[in-house]
Amino acid sequence: ISPHPYRFNTATSTMALRLASLRSFSRTLNGRQMSTLSHMRSEENFEAVLDKFAEIRACAVLRTATSEACPKAMQAAIDGGFKIVEFTLTTPDCLQHLADFRAKYDGDVMVGCGTILNPDDAARAMDAGSEFIITPVMLPDVIEWCKERNIVCVPGCQTPTEMVNAYRHGAPLQKLFPGVAGGPMWVKAVSSALPFLSINPTSGVDLDNAGDYLKMGAASVGLVAPLFDPEAIASGDFDQIAKNAERVMANVQEAGPYQRKK
Repeated sequence: ISPHPYRFNTATSTMALRLASLRSFSRTLNGRQMSTLSHMRSEENFEAVLDKFAEIRACAVLRTATSEACPKAMQAAIDGGFKIVEFTLTTPDCLQHLADFRAKYDGDVMVGCGTILNPDDAARAMDAGSEFIITPVMLPDVIEWCKERNIVCVPGCQTPTEMVNAYRHGAPLQKLFPGVAGGPMWVKAVSSALPFLSINPTSGVDLDNAGDYLKMGAASVGLVAPLFDPEAIASGDFDQIAKNAERVMANVQEAGPYQRKK
């Protein structure tokens, strides 16, 4: 019999509370791990997405006012040679169109989702079949959510400081958005000073200067309005979009593949 029964009981009670607390924490942690695994991708998949960006070096970025125009415009870009495409959440029925194209072109055309503003957006995009995530601005919570799950995130940045911060949070590519004065020469200057960055300009890239951006150090480029001419979409002239795609992809291919920074 313990000569100090009160002390013994107190110690036992304290230990029991600690064990209960640890069990509760363990259940919470396991729940979080299961939630993470629901959108987890393999490291091999992460590398494969980056390899595709390095090989193709151009992404068709579509934003349409109507749901009806979306698949027709994107199909025209693919017919013209694009192998990486991005559907933006500002397009009506974006995720349905994304899912349809992922099912149709899985393994041939890489499909991603843009205008992601928070981790919930990112999760919904991944559920629809997105293979990468694009944000319009530098959002650390989205970048970190993606990094934890081996998902490639390309955040929008306008300054070298934002690009470095995005890189430090885990973004392997940094989207230059909106466009900056100097265009390709700006990319050359920043890439030379900060060679660990992999810059992806979108705004300011057109059918003729896309190759110049790549030759000046850009990892890849995004084509928006110059590819998806609003007047052509409004008039239903999707053949013009296919011709735009052929023209810009010819310029992109002249630059050759990108040497990834690992």
